[in-house]
Amino acid sequence: MQAAAFAALSAALFGAALVTTHSGLRHTDALSGARVSIPSAGLLFWLASPVLDWYGWQSAAVALFAVVGLFFPASVTLLTFEANRRLGPTVAGTIGSTAPLFAVLGAALFLSEPLGAREFAATSVIVLGSMALSRPDDIGAGGRPGSALWLPWSAAALRALAQVLSKAGLALWPNPFAAALAGYTVSSAAVWAVAALDPRGRVLAFTRHGIAWFALTGVLNGAAVLSLYYALNAGPVYIVSPIVATYPLFTLVLSALVLRQARLSRRLIGGVALTVAGLVILLARW
Repeated sequence: MQAAAFAALSAALFGAALVTTHSGLRHTDALSGARVSIPSAGLLFWLASPVLDWYGWQSAAVALFAVVGLFFPASVTLLTFEANRRLGPTVAGTIGSTAPLFAVLGAALFLSEPLGAREFAATSVIVLGSMALSRPDDIGAGGRPGSALWLPWSAAALRALAQVLSKAGLALWPNPFAAALAGYTVSSAAVWAVAALDPRGRVLAFTRHGIAWFALTGVLNGAAVLSLYYALNAGPVYIVSPIVATYPLFTLVLSALVLRQARLSRRLIGGVALTVAGLVILLARW
């Protein structure tokens, strides 16, 4: 239940971060926002690093955490932004919600986690619910889907791989804070390296309000990732990943309360029902 609680907290924080991202995008572009949000979280982790317990240091674990940082959250964020730009949020959000399926299967294959029929069924139901909640009612896909579908599929697979590798690293050194610190340090360097090596030489569009909103987004995402690692440290991927995938439910609630944008529809009601049903199936034994 500790793993489930941390996973639910992670989902709530990821959901809140999507709401603040929406506000930040009113003032600056997505790529500039990513170059604020990720380093903001990394800086906070470094400011808090004096409280880090270095006991039991494992170089192999730190190496795994650093490898994860190469693509999560940096590469996953950039792939998701590009997928939204080229495919629209409908396709990008729907495909992105399949990450738990990759994570659960990867954990079964590489971490030897047991995967029974109930766990797989619960994950599938939660994924269906998340897909329904992630799909906007009135926004089309746009672009040429066939030429860019690899973007959201890659983001989903990398997000799942991050969870599997992080779980492996935490098995060697059960230190979630160290995992977050190492990962965000590498991700911060990676996202700025992408900016420096961009052949198109795009100018970063920083504004005061944009920086403020994306800094808050970074804090929320950083706390969400730290909660995710605490969840993975306390329980198996097949419990943690599907629960974290319920973040669209929290986004829906917060959007209704803060942005006044959520409108109930049969699709949304069905998505909520599927998500809750999947959670009940997943946590029935507890």
